[in-house]
Amino acid sequence: MSSDATPDPYANPLVFGQRMQILRERKGMTRAVLGGLLGKSVDWVKDMERGRMQPPGIDMVYRIAQALRVRDLSDLTGRPDVHVDLFIGPGHPRLASVRAAVDTLQIGIPTGPPPRTAHLKARLASAWAARHSAPDHRDRIGALLPDLICDAQLAVQLAVQPTEWRAAQAVLAEVYSLSQFFLSYQPDSSLLWRVAERSMVAAQQSANPHSIGVSTWLLAQAHRDTGPDHYDAADQITQQTLDYLTPLLPDASDDVLAIAGALTFEAGYTAARRGDTADAWRYWDVAKGMAERLPASYYHPVTSFSQAIMGAHAVTVAVELHSGHESVRQAARADADIIPSRPRRARHRIEQARGYQLDRQPEAAIATLAQAHAAAPETIRYNGYARAIILEEVESKVADRRRRASELAVKVGLLAA
Repeated sequence: MSSDATPDPYANPLVFGQRMQILRERKGMTRAVLGGLLGKSVDWVKDMERGRMQPPGIDMVYRIAQALRVRDLSDLTGRPDVHVDLFIGPGHPRLASVRAAVDTLQIGIPTGPPPRTAHLKARLASAWAARHSAPDHRDRIGALLPDLICDAQLAVQLAVQPTEWRAAQAVLAEVYSLSQFFLSYQPDSSLLWRVAERSMVAAQQSANPHSIGVSTWLLAQAHRDTGPDHYDAADQITQQTLDYLTPLLPDASDDVLAIAGALTFEAGYTAARRGDTADAWRYWDVAKGMAERLPASYYHPVTSFSQAIMGAHAVTVAVELHSGHESVRQAARADADIIPSRPRRARHRIEQARGYQLDRQPEAAIATLAQAHAAAPETIRYNGYARAIILEEVESKVADRRRRASELAVKVGLLAA
């Protein structure tokens, strides 16, 4: 081996411990917090970081990676042959056709009548409705997206009048937004970024406040989920769009007020990821006030922002702040049944399960993930946090918990039947 080659942390405990310490300190996490997440003492963390112990088994390595929000297992192990993205799910069977539609160039002068914007809006509304109501929501929207993408691109290309062109751009931006929901947590990050950026460009061309807000909301999430180095970018684009929308709010439609509320909560979400408790709850409180200005029955078709979602958002803030007790307390207050969207309800159940796991209630975590699966199997199948909890409990020493986790692992495709 070359003298400057990366040492194998499994052969050298100190190398593994150094990586673990660097990643922990980058997150601003104390040894006490990391130990609490792992069910270990401060001394255990300290001894591991200083190379006084042999590196743990793969199950604990996986748990450490999850606690430190390491996206790729090789970042922790230093082994390029252990290249596992912890937040990427399996590729959907319809991924190839969606990718082909995104990558297709409309070159030359098309023949035939242009797609009507009103018709595209109606198809888009049906697609959003299918996403919220169907347990196999990825499959449903994956079937609709290829034609929607091509027709929306064509509508922009064939638009004659400026107002018609801007309206077509607004529809195209939202079609790309719908595509991001399909592409999230799938093994094609570059395609997700292409779609996010195209959505933002189309929204800006449309000069439509709602389209701009939706595209920003998703682009900010893409930045935040890429890791701590991109938190500032997420904050910047969120704040810029809020600065643009705020003067419009006194006379805004419910949809524009809702997207401003959703962006406000996103700022709190990013603050929670940073560990900034005060800002996280401050933004949540402001967003809650904005939700209360909306009709009680209102539900935003893209972001789910509404009065019904604020309880779920509170659980997310507590979980991201790694407060197990507060997560469970907020989960007890939040009513999942009032969330009309099946995938959003499933995601809320996953966040609740994360809270139970933080609070060392693994039985409740597995039971709650089973509820998530019942609501929307395709949500839990592609969610890295849910997959991590299930895999952890598959190794449980408690027979009944191990059995239930294994049954769930089979259902979500983590283990063979």
